[in-house]
Amino acid sequence: MKSLRLHDDGLRLEDVPQPQPGPDEVLVRVHAAAITRDELTWPTDRLPATPSYELAGVVESTGVEVIALTPFDRDGVAAQWAVVPSTVLAPRPPGRSDEEAAALPMPGLSAWQGMVVHGGLTAGQRVMVTGPNGGVGHVALQLAEKLGAVVVEDGEACDLLFDTIGGDPLSRNADRAGRIVTISAPVDGAHFFVVEPDGAQLAALPELHPQVDSVFALDDFEAAFERLEQRGKHGKVVLRVG
Repeated sequence: MKSLRLHDDGLRLEDVPQPQPGPDEVLVRVHAAAITRDELTWPTDRLPATPSYELAGVVESTGVEVIALTPFDRDGVAAQWAVVPSTVLAPRPPGRSDEEAAALPMPGLSAWQGMVVHGGLTAGQRVMVTGPNGGVGHVALQLAEKLGAVVVEDGEACDLLFDTIGGDPLSRNADRAGRIVTISAPVDGAHFFVVEPDGAQLAALPELHPQVDSVFALDDFEAAFERLEQRGKHGKVVLRVG
C-alpha cells in the first residue's frame, strides 16, 4: 500500500506492507486524512513515521463509515490503510464529504474537551473564545451556541475564557474570566490541556461544520504541507487518499 513516511531527511510516499490489526483494533481504509500545522516537528521516538491523526474512512471488516482522531504516540493515517484502536472511532456524520468529515475530529474534540470537560460550560453561561476564526475557534463558537451558552466579545466579562491562540488576546481578557482553559501553551492561572482521542465524545458532538481550506491528493503531499505554513489559511488542509 502507499503510505506517507517522515524520515530524517524529509517526507516520502512509499510502498509499505498493509498493517494488521491487533486486539481491540480495526483496519480502516482511509478516504481522507487531515494534517495539522507543525505536526512534522512534534517529538517522536520513532522514524520513519506516518503523519496525520484525523481520518475519514471505512472499517474494512464491516463497511461502516467512520471518523477518528487517532493516538499521537503511534503512526498516523496518511496512508491507504491504517490500524486504529476501536475506542477512538465514531460514526461518520451524515451529509459530509470525506474531506469535511476528516476535518472534524481534532477541532471538534478540542472544543468539547476545552469547554465541557475542562471548562465545565453549561447553558446560560458566558463564554469567550480567542481566535474565533481559527481552526479550533470557529468550531468552538458553533459548539458554544449548541450548548446554549452566551458567546461574548473581546473585552467582556465571562464565566469561561477558552483560549486557542495565547498571546495578547489571552492576557488582555484573563482578569475578566471566571475560569480559563487554554490549548495554546501552559500559562499561570489557566488550565492547559492537549486534546485526547475519544470516540464516545466524538460521536456525541452536535452537528458542527469545520472549515476545509484545501484538498490535495496524497501524492501531492509536498504542496499540502507547504499550504499549512502559508498565510490566509482558513480551516483544515486535507489529503484525499481513497
